[in-house]
Amino acid sequence: MMNGPTLARTEGPTALQRYSATASSSARVVITRYSTSFSLACRMLGSPAREHISNVYALVRLADEVVDGVAREAGLKAQEVAAALEQLEAETEAALASGYSTNMIVHAFACTARSQGITTELTRPFFASMRSDLLVTRHDDATLQGYIYGSAEVVGLMCLAVFRCMPDAPAGHEAQTETAARRLGAAFQKVNFLRDLATDTSELGRSYFPGLDPTAFSDEHKNALVREIGADLDAAALGIAHLAPRAARAVAMAHGLFSELNHRLERTPAAELMTRRISVPNGHKAMIALRTALGRRPSITTSNPATKGQP
Repeated sequence: MMNGPTLARTEGPTALQRYSATASSSARVVITRYSTSFSLACRMLGSPAREHISNVYALVRLADEVVDGVAREAGLKAQEVAAALEQLEAETEAALASGYSTNMIVHAFACTARSQGITTELTRPFFASMRSDLLVTRHDDATLQGYIYGSAEVVGLMCLAVFRCMPDAPAGHEAQTETAARRLGAAFQKVNFLRDLATDTSELGRSYFPGLDPTAFSDEHKNALVREIGADLDAAALGIAHLAPRAARAVAMAHGLFSELNHRLERTPAAELMTRRISVPNGHKAMIALRTALGRRPSITTSNPATKGQP
């Protein structure tokens, strides 16, 4: 005899699974709308790694938009912008602990972080760097190093955490891949500093590079920065061989795109960088993607004989 009604078993995803999948779809929209370069590199990855990287990128972009003018354009005062960033960090930490957020971008990131081993050890430095964008307008060597670590190097380490969880990820070489992830993140950030000189100076009132005078920015100074970025890219290239094959292709793709950007920065007069943003045409991006898909690895450009010619 039955004591009460029974519920029919349903097939398909649970409510939480459906919500999480929708959250990740939202993250894919963010990476597609905001970065053709990273979106293109992500296509080299299989699922679920592609989804995880999109989830990481979406949270990073969301925080970046808060501090780079979107909140101010919406009418928020400086104190309110800072409060919005603090709220986003608090929501992120709460979601890391619980596995749920009403903010779909935060929820997607938390799903990735909890499954891939990303903790507040990486998110807290990131948000600290985002806060500094609201407080610091000029950097010295020490503050710039801390800013780049939090804003870019930890993002490289988040991506590395995803790559290490891929089924065919090779074991070992942890120190080398961590160094490579950090140097690649640093290279990306420095390229963006150079590309965004005009906007950072005239609209946001920021100067990231110590000693850089926007009114007297010279080719000599620019070329020194380009060489510094090249050294970061060379160091990053040495870690690609120690990643899972699909991760290696995706990282090589991103590396190739930013290497091309660095070459274009090198060929552009310093004065011109103060008036326009350098980019890689879509056709050239497609060529880089094709070369990467065919297995071409980044070349080492430094003259250091200990590294030149390595994969």
